[in-house]
Amino acid sequence: MSEETIKERTRRLLAAVSEYKGNFDGAYNIREDGQCAGRRSTEHIQIDSMPDGKPGLLIHIAPGTQDETVYIPACVTHSDVDDLVYNDFYVGDGARVTIVAGCGVHSDGDEDARHNGVHRFFLGKGAYVLYKEKHIGTGTGKGLKKIDPVTTVVLDEDATLEMDTIQLGGVDRTTRTTEGTLAARAHLIIHERILTEGEQTAKTDFVVDLDGEDSGVNLISRSVAKDASHQEYHSVIRGNARCSGHSECDAILVGNGTVSAAPELFAGDVDAALIHEAAIGKIAGEQILKLRTLGLTEQEAEETIIKGFLNA
Repeated sequence: MSEETIKERTRRLLAAVSEYKGNFDGAYNIREDGQCAGRRSTEHIQIDSMPDGKPGLLIHIAPGTQDETVYIPACVTHSDVDDLVYNDFYVGDGARVTIVAGCGVHSDGDEDARHNGVHRFFLGKGAYVLYKEKHIGTGTGKGLKKIDPVTTVVLDEDATLEMDTIQLGGVDRTTRTTEGTLAARAHLIIHERILTEGEQTAKTDFVVDLDGEDSGVNLISRSVAKDASHQEYHSVIRGNARCSGHSECDAILVGNGTVSAAPELFAGDVDAALIHEAAIGKIAGEQILKLRTLGLTEQEAEETIIKGFLNA
């Protein structure tokens, strides 16, 4: 088989992380090895470059925009690339949109391949955003595949941001940092799913300030640490008003995998209702046995359980 060209590799990464099927239906910006490889704005979604040569995008979504999607995938297609990008999203009052922002990193040499996306979300009153982010690493190069997303969230009154983040294999090192500030009746919902293998490491760090009356946050992390990989989960929820907050970390260990979980709560108001949960353990033997009675091998049973756990 002939070697992939970079463009072919980019298409493969786009398909894996951002629902790409030859084109995007809506506004989009494709980032390839630190450069813009394609861009389109629409009537209600304007995508511009950051001013003063700063790498990244300014994305303005008009007030009242309904059921539109904007795609901003990024691809690193070879080793010896250290890509840093800043993307700011300004979502107008009452808008309802989906943002797809996956990242694929490919290593084919001895040098590292890295993408670091710094995203800031500013949601207006009553706005709703579904943010979908999928990370993968590919290639057999000796260089490490690294993805280090940094996310800042500012939610105005009655706004909601729902984040669905997935990293299911291939990324050697990742640090995922998210900070949020919520006004009255705003809600932040985060579903995180992570799989590490070999000697990979993954670190998650959440910090959320519930400043407005009746604001709420729900952080749910499901992870699987296989082989000799290691994961760390740290969350801080600060209830500074009458509010509700929930942090949940569930992890499965396979082989010699290790996980550290440290949820933290601060109640600065008598009416702050905050809960945290953390559970770490191996797959129960009776689950394996039950599936083996249905004809699955032990490995197939294990893979079925892990798939169901991460997709729950």
